[in-house]
Amino acid sequence: MDLPSIAVIGRPNVGKSTLVNRFCQTNNAIVYDKPGVTRDRTYQNAEWCGKEFIVVDTGGLVFEDDSEFLPEIRTQTFLALEEASWQYLL
Repeated sequence: MDLPSIAVIGRPNVGKSTLVNRFCQTNNAIVYDKPGVTRDRTYQNAEWCGKEFIVVDTGGLVFEDDSEFLPEIRTQTFLALEEASWQYLL
């Protein structure tokens, strides 16, 4: 059985990786007070209220800047969004 997935998407340094770690009860998602640390999608298994699912951590989504890795991070974020399950888990 494939587990449903939730993509955590937002601007840089707003606590996405911290939220992922909280959901998954791990410290696997890197939390650092500098934008651009998370670049690729990362996947972790989670369980909430008896429901199992996958949480996808993404890099910070920025549209108005195409410097450094930002276009690639955007691509990774959109891929996570396409993979996300569009159903209610609770």
